[in-house]
Amino acid sequence: MLNKVVLMGRLTADPELRRTQSNTAVTSFTLAVNRTYSRAGEQSQTDFIDCVAWASTAEFVTKWFRKGMQIALCGRIQTRTWEDKQGQKRKSVEVIAEEVHFAEPKRDSQPRAEESQLPFDFGGGADEFSDMEEDDGELPF
Repeated sequence: MLNKVVLMGRLTADPELRRTQSNTAVTSFTLAVNRTYSRAGEQSQTDFIDCVAWASTAEFVTKWFRKGMQIALCGRIQTRTWEDKQGQKRKSVEVIAEEVHFAEPKRDSQPRAEESQLPFDFGGGADEFSDMEEDDGELPF
């Protein structure tokens, strides 16, 4: 059997990190995903899809993503049943995000305040790159 979901959309709100009683990180967020098709003369439609990320994936999402940012994810669909305050049985369908990726060019944004930069240096900088010399246009093969 196969349960695999691939989505790309924009966050409808800033994700907020929570912790379970056993201190596991979890965040819930909603993706606005445009449908790739529309009927002639109709405006395209958007689906709002509830997603959940756990552990290090949840920490990554809450650290680097904000409302309106485009995000790509791979995961699986999960259904759960629960009871509301009036005692009515309810059913929720969510995407459990297993992999999350940036889906747009880098902005000048930094991680949330109080959070440090990456603990390592990639080395190099823009100053270390130089223009390439033009060649004579002949291919080596």
